[in-house]
Amino acid sequence: MSGDTCLGSALCPAAGHKPKGGGPKGGSLGNKYVRLNVGGSLYYTTVQVLTRHDTMLKAMFSGRMEVLTDKEGWILIDRCGKHFGTILNYLRDDTIALPKHRQEIKALMAEAKYYLIQGLVDMCQAALQDKKDLYEPVCSIPIITSPKEEERLIESSMKPVVKLLYNRSNNKYSYTSNSDDNLLKNIELFDKLSLRFNGRVLFIKDVIGDEICCWSFYGQGRKLAEVCCTSIVYATEKKQTKVEFPEARIYEETLNVLLYETPRVPDNSLLEATSRSRSQASHSEDDEGFELRDRVRRIHVKRYSTYDDRQLGH
Repeated sequence: MSGDTCLGSALCPAAGHKPKGGGPKGGSLGNKYVRLNVGGSLYYTTVQVLTRHDTMLKAMFSGRMEVLTDKEGWILIDRCGKHFGTILNYLRDDTIALPKHRQEIKALMAEAKYYLIQGLVDMCQAALQDKKDLYEPVCSIPIITSPKEEERLIESSMKPVVKLLYNRSNNKYSYTSNSDDNLLKNIELFDKLSLRFNGRVLFIKDVIGDEICCWSFYGQGRKLAEVCCTSIVYATEKKQTKVEFPEARIYEETLNVLLYETPRVPDNSLLEATSRSRSQASHSEDDEGFELRDRVRRIHVKRYSTYDDRQLGH
């Protein structure tokens, strides 16, 4: 039997294998070969391999630490033996082929930290970082789960915010024939915009609001505009909910919030300019009492009826 082999045919035997007699005689540390029982997995290697690097294993097998042996002379190490074969290979060659899966790399790194093998720890950390970068999402979209969370996200964001409220079940009527298609179109547009303006605008989804499909636009923590995409249609005998897809308006409002890509310093002139209602040439005297920066452009789909439901004589 060669000196750098594990008992049995494999370097990493299955955990739970019981120590058996018949191995090389003598288990003292003065011998060239060492028999190890690591959590039930048996390994056979040399003192030279175990003491090559300044690790816990070197301290154990150079007499600086007390070691425990069983009655057959196997040195006991109370750790999982699954990755110990990989540990030995690293001590022999200063390099190894790491596992493919992140969980396996993390488990190996935990063992390397226990044995104080810093070089192997660094290899595992670098591999985990590479895998993280490989699978890092292009953009992350928060989903609102409570009004307080929404308020906190918007107030703490240093970027403009675009929110899509999508709640198809929030409806007591049937939908018109093309409403489902328009709902999907709104979602698809949201996804496209979130990719296009990733890093410049914070896009969030809301699934708990009262509307069915509604866009909201925020700048410097203030709500600037709202595009509601639903309306009630009066059919022959029943009411129906219609969902619109005002693509041009949504694009326009998204571009407007890009004006707020500045540090969180309130710009009253900018708030005034972008908060002014476009549908009115002048404001009533009552409106003059409100600050323009507190106004919100609310664009709702015009409600209409397919027939005249008024009674005769009116």
